[in-house]
Amino acid sequence: MRNAAPTFAVVGMAAGFAGLFRTPLAATVFALEVLAVGRLRYEALAPALAASLVASATSGALGLAKFEVAVAPLAALDALATLRLSLAGLAFGVAGGAFAWLLSRGKSVAARLLPNPVVRAAAMGASLSVVLLLLWGGRYCGLGTNLIEGAIAGAGQDVLPWDWVLKLVLTVLTLSAGYQGGEVTPLFSIGACLGVALAGPLGLPVALAAALGYAAVFGAATNTFLAPLLIGGEVFGWANLPAFFVVCAAAYLFNMGKTIYAGQLPG
Repeated sequence: MRNAAPTFAVVGMAAGFAGLFRTPLAATVFALEVLAVGRLRYEALAPALAASLVASATSGALGLAKFEVAVAPLAALDALATLRLSLAGLAFGVAGGAFAWLLSRGKSVAARLLPNPVVRAAAMGASLSVVLLLLWGGRYCGLGTNLIEGAIAGAGQDVLPWDWVLKLVLTVLTLSAGYQGGEVTPLFSIGACLGVALAGPLGLPVALAAALGYAAVFGAATNTFLAPLLIGGEVFGWANLPAFFVVCAAAYLFNMGKTIYAGQLPG
């Protein structure tokens, strides 16, 4: 049974991810690649895929709607477009790596300054509540689905240039205080908002840039490459796969080797 433990862990992660986001292919590959950098646990492929498909279908039958938006692809993936996508990927990679590094440092500093976890959660939670309320009436509260909606469905019209920075910092502080409510969706929102901010300077369509950031910052923060690539296809359409490949590859290469998962084994 000891040898089966990693397989069960992969299957559980795949099912949880797929049940929540209803992206079974991305969930399967994420669970296979996240435990160790550069190594895929192929022995768990069949059970992980089966669990992901069942979990996604079950949550859908129970009424969970899948978030998906059809985003128009680039007209052509020429040399200039590839350069623009690579620069966007570099920025997404640095942002994801910075999130992972700041989270690790934030947890360490918070634990040192406030060793008692109850006091830490109470003091930092109260302070953050005031700050979050004062910043645009709670704009940065929650998982960031409001920011994702504005960045992608709203084509960035309701996104402020500094949204991604504030969401990143406030999420790090919240997690450092001990409030474990999830990192994945906030990473999606940070990436989408950063994509909107980069769209103009890089000459990319706003909705596409937001979609690329949505996937790539998540990949950079988790030190994964294949999973965010499939997230892009399952959520935003398979026609965008070449663009997601370029951006997610660049983000993976420039994330400084950081990850939000302390137990992830190095390659």
